[in-house]
Amino acid sequence: MPRFRWNELNKQQVGAFAEYFVTMEFTMCGFQVYGTEVDDRGVDFVARYDKNDFIEIQVKSLRKPGYVFMQKEKFHLRNELYLALVLLFKEQEPILYLIPSLAWAGRDPMFVSRDYEGLKSKPEWGLQISETSLASLEPFSFWPTIERMKSATQGIK
Repeated sequence: MPRFRWNELNKQQVGAFAEYFVTMEFTMCGFQVYGTEVDDRGVDFVARYDKNDFIEIQVKSLRKPGYVFMQKEKFHLRNELYLALVLLFKEQEPILYLIPSLAWAGRDPMFVSRDYEGLKSKPEWGLQISETSLASLEPFSFWPTIERMKSATQGIK
């Protein structure tokens, strides 16, 4: 059976796969990973490298270019919060990015803030993924980002 047929999975299966995939990638990088029982605060799991501070991870996935968002009331921009974005494009291996929440505090137009004043939708932080914007995500590729995080904490116990 061919792998990476993401379109054959339902939304719940895709979400579960993405969370397990990200958890295992963190584990493979030497992090201790702790799951949350309920994702009611915008955090899917916490992780820690060695004896350093914990980081909080929210996982989102897309099966094709599109828009992902996190509700502002649950995704509070701070140093220890990250978005793990998993792209599950047709018949391709998963592509993983690790984006610090503070990216939304910058001036990059790729990271959007929507408040929907006077509307039913809740305020959100968003990210529009297109084939042309993928190159802009390269600085957030998972493995180089993890290596920078680990090397920044060398000697800090």
